[in-house]
Amino acid sequence: MLKSLYKKAFDIRDGEITISFFMQLYIFLVITVLLIVKPTVNALFLSALGAERLPYGYLLVAAVAILSSYFYNKALKRYSFKKVATITLCAFGFFFILLSVALHYKFLEVWLLYYYYVLISLFAVVVTSQFWILANMVYNAREAKRLFGFIGSGAIAGGIFGGYLTTLISAAFGNKTSILIAGILILCCVPILYRIWNLRLRTLSMYTRKKEIHQVSNPDRNAFQIILKSKHLLYLASIIGISVLVAKLVDFQFSDFAHKAIPDSDELASFLGFWFSSFNVVALLIQLFVTNRVLSYLGVTSTMLILPLGIALGSLLFLTVPELWVLIIIKGLDGSFKQSINKAAAELSILPIPYAIKNQAKSFIDIVVDSVATGIAGFLLIFVIKGMELDTKFVTILTIFFLFIWLLLIYKLRDAYFDSFRSNLKSLLLTKDESKRNFRKERTIATARHILQNGEESEILTLLSRLSSARLNPLKKQIVALLDHPSNAIKIAAIEELYYYKEGTALHKIKALLHTSDSALIIATLQYLLHHTKIDDQELFTTYLDHPEKPIANAALLCLAQDARLNTNLGKQFNLRDRIATQIERLGTPEGLENVAKTSDLLLSIAYSGLNEFYYFISIHFSNKNKKVAKKAIEAAGITTDPLFVGNLLQFLENKKLRKAAIKSLTQYGPEITKTLLRLENEDAFSLDIKRNLPKVIATFNSQNAVKILFKFLGSNNLIVRKNASKSLLKLSSKNPSLTIDKRKISRYILLESDYYKNTLNALATFTKLVNNSPADSQEGAKETEILLAREAIVLILREQVDQSLYSIFTLLSIRYNREDISAAFLGIKSNDDTARINAIEFLDNLLHIKLKNKILPLLEVHIIDTDVNNLHSQEMVEQTEFDAVRSLIRNRSRQMNIAMLHLIEILEDTKYIAITQSFTKHKNTNIAKLATRVSTSLQRVKQQQK
Repeated sequence: MLKSLYKKAFDIRDGEITISFFMQLYIFLVITVLLIVKPTVNALFLSALGAERLPYGYLLVAAVAILSSYFYNKALKRYSFKKVATITLCAFGFFFILLSVALHYKFLEVWLLYYYYVLISLFAVVVTSQFWILANMVYNAREAKRLFGFIGSGAIAGGIFGGYLTTLISAAFGNKTSILIAGILILCCVPILYRIWNLRLRTLSMYTRKKEIHQVSNPDRNAFQIILKSKHLLYLASIIGISVLVAKLVDFQFSDFAHKAIPDSDELASFLGFWFSSFNVVALLIQLFVTNRVLSYLGVTSTMLILPLGIALGSLLFLTVPELWVLIIIKGLDGSFKQSINKAAAELSILPIPYAIKNQAKSFIDIVVDSVATGIAGFLLIFVIKGMELDTKFVTILTIFFLFIWLLLIYKLRDAYFDSFRSNLKSLLLTKDESKRNFRKERTIATARHILQNGEESEILTLLSRLSSARLNPLKKQIVALLDHPSNAIKIAAIEELYYYKEGTALHKIKALLHTSDSALIIATLQYLLHHTKIDDQELFTTYLDHPEKPIANAALLCLAQDARLNTNLGKQFNLRDRIATQIERLGTPEGLENVAKTSDLLLSIAYSGLNEFYYFISIHFSNKNKKVAKKAIEAAGITTDPLFVGNLLQFLENKKLRKAAIKSLTQYGPEITKTLLRLENEDAFSLDIKRNLPKVIATFNSQNAVKILFKFLGSNNLIVRKNASKSLLKLSSKNPSLTIDKRKISRYILLESDYYKNTLNALATFTKLVNNSPADSQEGAKETEILLAREAIVLILREQVDQSLYSIFTLLSIRYNREDISAAFLGIKSNDDTARINAIEFLDNLLHIKLKNKILPLLEVHIIDTDVNNLHSQEMVEQTEFDAVRSLIRNRSRQMNIAMLHLIEILEDTKYIAITQSFTKHKNTNIAKLATRVSTSLQRVKQQQK
């Protein structure tokens, strides 16, 4: 029960409870110790030396921290992280016990107070920094985002417990007992550290473990240089430094006023312990009930604004009312928000930095930057406030000045933070572009020559298609040589390439190609002679229109039709109408209909001629049994751009064999056809197959009507229609940015597609669970095997639909946001690399608006990160019965899914499915209707037998 409550409340997943408990216990003890020793030592320091000596303590902390940081990094290079952390914990425990002994024997020299003041400051940064480095080793970025809040609540709880414990023990037994307890508690962290190490880090592969430990323990570069080279780290380090500086200024004022009001050291320790604990109570409440919501709503960098804005308001109030209670409020804001909202945001703000760099930089920021900022605060207090003999109220002026810089740095961090995610994600996917870069490198003249001379047919055709339209003289010899190539396709491509060279290039070789059996090559040859030589056009038509070789005569007729389209006099001069009529009469005979080449050429000639009196010949051959002729008829219809053929071409979208030809022909009509298509769509005149393929046609038209049609298709119940519509809309928006595309509508369709994606994941989880729970050795025999196979078939269909729906979501996101960013995120999510997938989701978390990311990211985490759809971690998902899944899937899904569902129902022989099957007996698709009738009849029979 308790385990289930923890999992639900804190989104802790299977296998994470134990490790998270020990991590939380670790930081709980660390902060408990800190809240015991810090107020105790501060109280001793203030009582013995006064608040005016605090700035000297700040300077000493900075100097010692920089020096100790050098030796600390040396130790990390030489020893393992675990060993260094163990020695650190034991050393601090030993020193705290020594302080307890010194207090017991009242051996408190001035130098010892300074020593322990510095020691406590180092403890605060070193041990907590070690914990968060360990946390980065234990958890990946997505786990960290879910669990750092839970673990952080342990730190705040430790602050509450430690503060109140200090108040009680100091009042009852004195400071020496408090410090002794602190020393014992910090030593208890050592076995916890070893337990954490054994639970998580030893279960990693040896390679991974060595890699992660090396990244933490053996940095190759100087951390300071790394931070200077990264805008993100530089801004982050500056923000941390400024926040520490402001905290020290606030702490000085608070300590100064508190000491003046409470001079007794034990009473002051009790007072400080009480308020520090109270601040942590507020911090715990914020952490449990506010932090995650604020982070989700505002994002990381905007959340970081809350703390400086709160302190700024408190500082302005103090300038008006300089009282201790105002300083308690300011200190409370710093103490509560810093350990909850601001702490979570600061830890998350470093997530996009690569792993090794992050750990090295974090150690430097936590120890050196923190301490240097403390020293700067001390310098300012000594030489500005005290040196100029200013009242402590002027500290508030300094605080407000640094708060302004803090806010400015957060603004700068916002862009750097997002850029880091982008560059980190793209660097992980860089290898995917290596083949493209290598292709570009190989596209040299020497390589092109080699391909043209020795390449395979596909390689030569690809190269010719990619050659620039500029004249490449170094390749002229090789291109001319291709006119002798055995492949006619290569010869045609070579002729087309020779248009970019001098008029009449290779004339004799090309002219010789007329005498071939390939009509496409003859046409290409005649077109070259007509349009790229000095030979008189009339001479050519006179020579070849009545040529004894019929393929040449037919090709000449086609060329005449093409030229006559722009020059009607040319058509009249050579009797184009009569020639076409004669050809139709000849090919109208049974023998003529069997001549594929002549019929194909004539269909194109009619189309180019624009003589609509002969268009009936095109219509006739739509139903030609020979698919080559039928495709030519479809091509011819597109060339005419006559509205007469639009209906026929749309119907051909249902035919797989003729679909490509129909799409190509419809695109010939241009944007004007969109008006017709929009009218037909409003009349619901399109079948499902037409809707599926129309977006490809519409994508070629740059018009607002095309956008309207595609938006209508985005609302389709069919997944393939939506997928193709989103793809076409993206193509259209990229090609013509001036088109108006309503981003709010796009967001609505993304949310709708996300609902479909979620429902598909739910169904996939249900059927995957049923398949996995099927007994290995079934006692039922053949029937159970049939049920298992039927469910496995459904799982395969659902996996395909999940992928298609995901593609649609990201295609729509590409319209809504920057296309390159979304493309990089999609590649990251589809990558086999765990780090790339995690970074992609983090990237989207920072890119998407709150409504979209709250809808999409939980689903991606279940599907992409967890991979096991049985783990319904997301609150967006719900478990369902097989009956609910079948009822949901059989409606508004593909024909393939309908058939698979009916097949499963038939095998299950469960009469509760009768109503579902009866509703499909009148389905538009005859195959589904027949199957539903058969299944319904079978279930009725079963029902009668049960009676």
